[in-house]
Amino acid sequence: MIDGNWLSVRRDDPRAFAFYRRHYSSGKQMKRFRERGNTNFMGPGECMVLLTKCGQAAFAWQYNTVERYDKQTGVCCTIFRNEGAGLSSDLIREADELAWQRWPEQLRHFTYVDEVKTSRRRSRHASPGRCFIAAGWRECGRSKEGLVLLDRHKEC
Repeated sequence: MIDGNWLSVRRDDPRAFAFYRRHYSSGKQMKRFRERGNTNFMGPGECMVLLTKCGQAAFAWQYNTVERYDKQTGVCCTIFRNEGAGLSSDLIREADELAWQRWPEQLRHFTYVDEVKTSRRRSRHASPGRCFIAAGWRECGRSKEGLVLLDRHKEC
C-alpha cells in the first residue's frame, strides 16, 4: 500500500484502461486493443500504473530500458487523467515522488501534451500542461509532431 492518494495497480487493470480510453491520446491505439482483446495500454519496459483511492484519477509512468525513438531520457508520464480526485498539481507532485522512489537513478521525468486537444479545456491565457507546470514541471521543447514537451528534474 502507498501512503497518500495513489494506489499501485497492474498494467492491465481494467479501471486504469477505462481512464486511458477516455484520455485524448488513446484514439490511435484503440483499434489495436480491440483486436488483441486486452487492457494492457502500457508499452514495453518498466511501468508504474496508479489509481487514486477514490477511483477518480489515473497516472501511468513508463521507463524504457532501451533507447526511445524520440531520444528522450528519463521516466515518461504516458497518461494523467483526473476526473475529480482533487487538485491535479498535488496529484502530479505525489506521482513524481513515487516515481523517484521507484527509479531513484533517473533524474528526469517528462511528458508530451497536445496543445490542440487540450485547448478547449483551458482558458486562452493558460499554457498547455498548466497542472504539470503548477507541480514544478517546465516546458522544454516540442516533438516533431508539434506536441509540447514538459519535464521535471530531480532536486538533488
